[in-house]
Amino acid sequence: MKMNSADIEPFFATLKAANPQPQTELEYSSVFELLAAVLLSAQATDVGVNKATRRLFPVANTPSKILALGVEGLGEYIKTIGLYRNKAKHLIETCRILVEQHGGEVPRSREALEALPGVGRKTANVVLNVAFGEATMAVDTHIFRVGNRTGLASGKTPLAVEQQLMKRVPAAYLVDAHHWLILHGRYVCQARKPLCWQCGVAAWCSFKPKTPAPAA
Repeated sequence: MKMNSADIEPFFATLKAANPQPQTELEYSSVFELLAAVLLSAQATDVGVNKATRRLFPVANTPSKILALGVEGLGEYIKTIGLYRNKAKHLIETCRILVEQHGGEVPRSREALEALPGVGRKTANVVLNVAFGEATMAVDTHIFRVGNRTGLASGKTPLAVEQQLMKRVPAAYLVDAHHWLILHGRYVCQARKPLCWQCGVAAWCSFKPKTPAPAA
């Protein structure tokens, strides 16, 4: 069931009041570190990525330094992350392109970002939003679930949900919306069983039946 348009404003106002300045849970200190962390985070947890990058970034945190490690050397730092061999290849190739075509800088255009190996639409959206402050919607499994379950944005593909969200989220909330939705999906509107009795936005959500509080 679709969320009533009139309910969208209080839904986001409530999320904002609870967390006025939401941040990504990935740890980074430069645009390149953010790009590398997001690339490594596909089908992995932010916690797992942070553990690996805490070892990697003090040693190599620029495209040229990661290139110098080579695929095998990089693999040693990230082998605790799922699919690490593929990710090492992608990150090395991405670093090569950044050095050869972009002067070692992360480009600001979607087209240039999506041309990097291992960087899809979701990763590009995260970098454009978090690093450059653009109003984009990076639809991961959490946002896909929350969009469909709440009735805020229903769709059968991440792109369909993204397009719905870009239309329906009020402009004032767009820049931070994907953070609020990810965090909400991660900690409250969880996959197996949403914690409806703890949810601050349950009043505006179209999900039925709401999960009752567990018996004391």
